[in-house]
Parts: sequence; structure tokens; C-alpha cells
Amino acid sequence: MFGLAYFKWEEIWSPVFLAVMLLIAAAYLVLTGPVHDRLHKEKPVAAGRKALFLLGLTVLYAAQGGPVELLGHIMFSFHMVSMALSYLIAPPLLMLGLPDWIWRRLADQLSRSPLSRLRFLTHPIVAAVVFNGLFSLYHFPAIHDYVMLHFTIHRLYYAILFIAAILMWWTLVKPLPDRSEVHGLKQMGFIFLNMVLLTPACGLIIFAPEPLYATYSDPAVWAQAMGYCVSGDPGMLLSRFGGPEFFGYLEPAIDQQVGGIIMKFIQEIIFASMLAYVFYNWYKRENREDDELSGDEAKMNLT
Repeated sequence: MFGLAYFKWEEIWSPVFLAVMLLIAAAYLVLTGPVHDRLHKEKPVAAGRKALFLLGLTVLYAAQGGPVELLGHIMFSFHMVSMALSYLIAPPLLMLGLPDWIWRRLADQLSRSPLSRLRFLTHPIVAAVVFNGLFSLYHFPAIHDYVMLHFTIHRLYYAILFIAAILMWWTLVKPLPDRSEVHGLKQMGFIFLNMVLLTPACGLIIFAPEPLYATYSDPAVWAQAMGYCVSGDPGMLLSRFGGPEFFGYLEPAIDQQVGGIIMKFIQEIIFASMLAYVFYNWYKRENREDDELSGDEAKMNLT
């Protein structure tokens, strides 16, 4: 499917990255299992929370190490699927999977380190602007093509973008509720802000009349970018396949539009769901407080 049969197993499944994900999963299970039972008096980590963390690792591996990652070098639509999985789905799953005591330990360590000077990055507005700004900047054609052609910068940019996603999701996931000052209407405003900030980049991609990225339209540039995930001489890719069109079911311009629509659609679904959840909890809390006030007033009238 999608031409994967033309590539080797290790090129499709990235065994080194898979091994790293398995090691992280094993370390997590030991840390939240035997080590937790021996060193901590808190209640055991729930199975559901463990499942969320392992699901987050699976999503991250699928996006950055599985077939989606390889296809993301061939079709822009799969690149956007990879981005959505990596920064909109995997981070909240991983964050929800970590127990409170791990978050407190990390927060205490960071507060005593030089990184504490970067605390301003956790401010909701700053976090939203930084994440969406980095994401949008990356999808400027010249920057995207440059990053895709330089492996070290590519990995560094992705790592920074992942950290920015964690900071952005912090306000919504609230791993340490007692340290969060954003609730109710403020949290809903934060969700709207994120939905708005990503719109210009998606709009540029969706409504562009022609292909923007040489990585997916210029065979020579495509072959060079593919050299980072496929072994052998990039020139062999050109002689064998001729370019990304060999694999694509869509023309580059249409594939680009589909990619932009996929990213915006996934973002809208996720944040609209979060908005509904936050609104429901805020509405329920407001009604409960009103009922309590009414009850207190009734008691005062009786006395």
C-alpha cells in the first residue's frame, strides 16, 4: 500500500527508534510499578493512566518511526498526519499517563535549575504563541525545505516543537491542578486562541494555487530528503522511481491541499472536544455554586 513494498523492513519500521520507545515503556512500567510500590506511599498508578502513556508512545512511534514517517517524506498529506499525531495527540496522552508525583519531582528539579529562567514559557498566551508560531514558521516553504534537507536541524526542530507542544498542552491537561491558575472561561479563551493561531498557516497551505514545497514536487530535492530515512545513494531513488509522483495517488497541489485540510480538521476536532469538556465542567461548577448559595440564603431566612 502506498508503495511501501518497495522499501526494506528497517526503512519502514525504524527498529532503532522502536527500541528506544520500548525502553521508555519498560522504564515507565518499572517506575510506576515495583519502584513506586517500594518508595512511594501514594496510591498505585491506575491501569488506565498506564494505558494512556503507552498509547501516547505508540502514537509517537507511529508518527516518527513507523510507516507514517516514511510516507511523510513522500506525500505532504502524510506529513501532516505525522505532525498531528506528534504534537496534537501524543503529548496529552503522555502527560495524562504520568502520575502526579513524577510531575512534582520534575517541577521541583526544574525550579532549582538554570532552566527556571524560562518559566515565562509556561504562561498560557506565551505557550500558545510559541507552539503555533514554531509550527507555522516550519511550514513556510523555504524553511520547510531547508529543515527537511538537513537531518540535524530537522531532529532539533522537531524536539523543540515537541517541548513547545508540551508547554501548550500544560494549560489544558493541567498535570498539577494546584499549580494552574487557568480555569473556566480563561481556559476556553485559551482553546479559541490556539484554534485561531494555526488557521493562517493551514489557510496558506489549503488555498495555495500551486505546490509550495520542493520536497514533494522537485524529484532531486525529494531524493535528497529521502536519503535520511532510506539507505543507499539518493541518486538510486531517482533512477528507480523518478520522483515522489511514482508513489502518490494525488497530484502535488491536491496532496498539499489535503494535508492542510487534514491538519486543520484534526485540530478542530481535538480542540472543539476540549472546549465542550471545559464548558461542561465550568457550567456544572457554576450551577453547583449557585445552588449552594441559594441553599445558604434559605437557611439564613429560616433562622
